Amino acid sequence: MANSEGIKLVDLDEDGIDRAFRDGVLEGLSQPQKAIPARWLYDDAGSQLFEDITAVPEYYPTRAEREILEERGEDFARLIGPGRAVVEFGSGSSVKTPLVLRAIEPGAYVPLDIAGDFLRAAAADLSAKFPGLPVYPVEADFTRKVELPAEVAGMNKLGFFPGSTIGNMVPRTAVDLLRSMRDTLGDGAMLLIGMDLIKDVATLEAAYDDAGGVTADFNRNLLTRINRELEGTIPVEAFRHEARWSDLYARVEMHLVAEEDVAFSVCGRGFAMKSGESIHTENSHKFDRRSANTLLLAGRWTPVERWTDAEGRFSLILARAATPRGAP
Repeated sequence: MANSEGIKLVDLDEDGIDRAFRDGVLEGLSQPQKAIPARWLYDDAGSQLFEDITAVPEYYPTRAEREILEERGEDFARLIGPGRAVVEFGSGSSVKTPLVLRAIEPGAYVPLDIAGDFLRAAAADLSAKFPGLPVYPVEADFTRKVELPAEVAGMNKLGFFPGSTIGNMVPRTAVDLLRSMRDTLGDGAMLLIGMDLIKDVATLEAAYDDAGGVTADFNRNLLTRINRELEGTIPVEAFRHEARWSDLYARVEMHLVAEEDVAFSVCGRGFAMKSGESIHTENSHKFDRRSANTLLLAGRWTPVERWTDAEGRFSLILARAATPRGAP
């Protein structure tokens, strides 16, 4: 694997604390409706728990997206072409990535993820499967523009953003992310992005509240991480996981609900919550064709092709970088 140690772009303070994590948690816990950005669910333990979620019976998105990736390789090869550097945003375990890499004959692979140990282990595993492919892992918060390794500077890029992670963000933030991806990948880039589709509420809520409790463990792990990394004293056992469908926003919301009055501190700052109050930890927005296209166009990406699984549960969209233009 090229550059097996990878590049680390996480901003740590003098005590080794991730500044963005600390600031996001403290700001979020200070709001009337407490909320913490979903990306902080994904430390190494959280990333592994999410991989476990993808295997539970209720969680259909991974199976539906994999079906598309397995069946549409010829389309990818025709529309994307060979030689591109594949840049995967939030790569996780990269289990879907080989399906894309085998289809398009890439020139390099650049996985970006904020969970460093998980990232490097996954990159090493993928490099072993593709021994001739240069792999350059980058530990970074991909919600901001990332400077890619110099080795891929002259290549056209394909951004790969599977799993409907874009749905974790409110529209304003999602547009900002898509524009940041456009800046990271540069002119001539393409983007292959997963977006989950609107469907019946029972199916949606079950996908985020599985009977085995894996999603609940994933959600509560955020509190464990805060206690470990930010000198927190949160009583984790006092919170229960809850998934709620919001028709107004077309999203499933994940909350950590206090089952009793609690008081705790984070980085020396005190907080209190009444029984029934919640910390809003994740959104999973769902899309139809028009809302997906509108989001991409606002993010400076022009949709090229769209695929769905056989049951119409999930979509995978290929878009190209739009050329900036003035009105109208």
